[in-house]
Amino acid sequence: MKLATRTLVTTLLLIGSASAMASPALTQQQCNDYPFKQLKGEVTHKQLMNELGELEAVGYSPSNDDDEYPSDLQQAEQKLQAEYRADCLPAAHASTTATQTPAGAAPAQVANQPAG
Repeated sequence: MKLATRTLVTTLLLIGSASAMASPALTQQQCNDYPFKQLKGEVTHKQLMNELGELEAVGYSPSNDDDEYPSDLQQAEQKLQAEYRADCLPAAHASTTATQTPAGAAPAQVANQPAG
C-alpha cells in the first residue's frame, strides 16, 4: 500500500512540476511588478524595497563606499530590462527591442525618489 501511495504522490509531483515549467511567460500582473515599470500614484516603501531586492538579485550591491556607482546600478538595471524582455514580451518584439537599445543606455527610472 505504501508503494502505491508513494507512486501516486511522485506521479502527481512530476505532473505538477512539468506543467509549471511549461508556462511560457509571466502573468500580466507579474510583468507589471517589475521595478522599472511606470507606476500610477506615489511609490511606497514596499515598492522601493522590492526594487532594491530585484536589483540585488541581479548583482547590484549597495554600499556606503561604492566607487563603481552609478555604473554598477545601471548594469543591474540593464540585466532587469533583459529579464523583462525575455519574460514579458513576445519573442519577436523582445529581439527587436534588444537590437534597438543603444549600448550603455540606462533603463527608465521608477520615479523621482526623495533624497535621504
